[in-house]
Amino acid sequence: MFESILGQAAVRQLEMDKVGGVLAPSMLFSGPPGSGKGTAALELARVLSCEDPAAQADCPCSACARHRTLTHPDLLTLGSRPFFAEISAAATVCRREPDDQSRLLFIRSVRKLLTRFSPVLWEDEPRFKKVSESLLGLEEALDEVSTLPAGELDKSLQAILKQAGKLEAEGLGELIPIGQIRRAAAWSHLAPTGKRKLLLIENADRMQDAARNALLKMLEEPPASVIMVLTSAREKALLPTVMSRLRPYRFIRRSPEVEGAVIRQVFRDTPPKEILGIEAYLASFLPVSEEALRPAAAFFAAYVARGVLIQLKRWGITRFPEELVILGAYASGLSEASPLGKPGNDPQSVIAQILAVTEKFEVRGLFVQFLRVLLAVVMESRFSRQPAPVRLGDLDVWRKCTAEAALAVGTYNQSPVLALERLSIELRQSLATICRGGI
Repeated sequence: MFESILGQAAVRQLEMDKVGGVLAPSMLFSGPPGSGKGTAALELARVLSCEDPAAQADCPCSACARHRTLTHPDLLTLGSRPFFAEISAAATVCRREPDDQSRLLFIRSVRKLLTRFSPVLWEDEPRFKKVSESLLGLEEALDEVSTLPAGELDKSLQAILKQAGKLEAEGLGELIPIGQIRRAAAWSHLAPTGKRKLLLIENADRMQDAARNALLKMLEEPPASVIMVLTSAREKALLPTVMSRLRPYRFIRRSPEVEGAVIRQVFRDTPPKEILGIEAYLASFLPVSEEALRPAAAFFAAYVARGVLIQLKRWGITRFPEELVILGAYASGLSEASPLGKPGNDPQSVIAQILAVTEKFEVRGLFVQFLRVLLAVVMESRFSRQPAPVRLGDLDVWRKCTAEAALAVGTYNQSPVLALERLSIELRQSLATICRGGI
């Protein structure tokens, strides 16, 4: 039933509950990214709809066939997460071994994104009209993937990758809006076309406050024909009143050996020894790797540190905080060892250089990943000298400003260029003020 999900005791318990007829109407699959939570939920949806309860995972019934391509009307998915890396990894498999299994893997990976744009969730939304043409084009292209000769497949995969990346970047926000929860509730009360419906809400902790309250109402009065599955990597961020209405299934971080087996099973690949885990494996398919983001983040950190020092000099301060001096030296060393070199004083030039090596952050998730690497560089600088310097609260400034930049891009769809410009200004102003007060 859940044979494809390796190393998770939670799915064994889920299988026992299904066989025993004691499935809860609402469940929480919690655990780290890449632990199989979403895969387990989609497999549960297939099992609930299967026309032959005794069949195995390869059941040939029409309901299972539609679930494998994620086109069954009794499945509704919402919630934001990264998709492009998985789509890109599946495309690589498809190019390498263009058989039916790899083509299905690719189609399924793209449809995980497309299901977020179901008309059920976007009815009367102005943004939906803007992406509807892209959705139609992607669906038509996916239909061709199953039948294209191997020699013509690569061109189609490239076009789909480009369209999917654009759709994800422009169409998805980080937070689940209340409108989608309300529409999902209305869908839940409609009769299923088959046996049971399944509503999957991924990263359910990322909701607008009004959406949380609407979800709570759904959980208080669950429709009889619907199973609701919420997933989260941060279960403590969910409201206690929501948690109390969910049966928990905890997914663990699997060992590198098990995750390697998952990669071999799903993507038919053996990753290099330096790539440990599914997250790192999928990240290697992004157009800009974390390794490439690191000098760009250091370049930006060095520019910020230099700007703060210049501001302090203007205020007549000549004794600089040790933390700032160390950050400037550490970040400059990293950036100068790369083609980026030493940052200048012109903010437009600095941002242009960063955009040139990050594909302009056009793939969704790259900007947030850049911010994570930026924080890592700042933290590393702190311990590049021993003993580590005394903190003046500047780390809180870095965390606050980068969190606001991530929110601006991920939730409010601000362009990464504007967010980066604003981040540089706010960091220099805030850090200069806090350094001045701490001297």
